[in-house]
Amino acid sequence: MEKDDPIALTLDGHPHSVPVNTTLAALVASIGHAPTKVSTAVNGLFVARAQRDACMLRDGDAVLLFQPIVGG
Repeated sequence: MEKDDPIALTLDGHPHSVPVNTTLAALVASIGHAPTKVSTAVNGLFVARAQRDACMLRDGDAVLLFQPIVGG
């Protein structure tokens, strides 16, 4: 893989690519989701909203975006 090649990941079960050095926060913004309206997980691990800027995506990651469930 060349330095500037996009990285391949899975987004909600579908192939997706992003530029190298893309954070989870940048991915959420790039697909038009309001950060407060979606929850995130990378490789099966929940990523809190406050941690998305520090979560650097890597080749092969599996990213899930889902609506938080409220109630009880």
